[in-house]
Amino acid sequence: MLDDFLVRAALAGVGVAIAAAPLGCFVVWRRMAYFGEATAHAAILGVALSLSLSMSIFAGTLVAAMGMALAVSALSQRSYAMDTLLGVMAHSSLALGLVAVSLLDGVRVDLMSFLFGDILAVSRGDLAVIWGGALAVTLLVFWRWSALLTATLNPDLATAAGIDPRREQLILTLALAVTVAVAIKVVGVLLIGAMLVIPAASARPFSRTPEGMAGLAILLGAGAALGGLELSYLYDTPTGPTIVCVLAVCFALANLGSAMLSARRS
Repeated sequence: MLDDFLVRAALAGVGVAIAAAPLGCFVVWRRMAYFGEATAHAAILGVALSLSLSMSIFAGTLVAAMGMALAVSALSQRSYAMDTLLGVMAHSSLALGLVAVSLLDGVRVDLMSFLFGDILAVSRGDLAVIWGGALAVTLLVFWRWSALLTATLNPDLATAAGIDPRREQLILTLALAVTVAVAIKVVGVLLIGAMLVIPAASARPFSRTPEGMAGLAILLGAGAALGGLELSYLYDTPTGPTIVCVLAVCFALANLGSAMLSARRS
């Protein structure tokens, strides 16, 4: 069954949605959307590192994304405004990564596949990496869910309960780095932020509990991945951007539905 490239693509999209959606809830709650973008953009540096050292793309992007996430977390303790810091880091790392890739000798690189993803070219090995990373992230978030949620909603309460908010921030940062590394093949570095933020933002108006929001975000992300793949196949459009377009439609419909429900209640 896995010989069918469409089946592999569908499994890859669902795997990324499972990893990204719960983390996206914390990104939305903490207002860290730009943090995800900065971490994702650094993945291009990881691609250059992987190609120059003849190592796997996953390992290189994981190292680069993790390094960027840790650097941003460290610098955020200083006097820089967070949005300014993230803007500088995100755009600088993307530009530096593109320049580094262009300077590699004797290596042919399809930059479009790394920028916008190439889900139709996912191999069995890629599937193993994607689902292995998704499983690791899911288990980590499930294990630390209560502590992460407390540290997100009220850092002072977390400290009083014996929870170190900085440690939970580090755990979230590492989970984001792993998600970026596994998602680069599916949607590319420019669209990973959409897989993190849009499903969670779409689920928020209809969720009464944090757990419900995470579960609904997973369903929306997986549904958008499958729907975008189907539309891309039917209309011969780029698959990664098509998936994000489906997510954008879901977000618009969710907000329209929420507004209509509010109007009826009032």
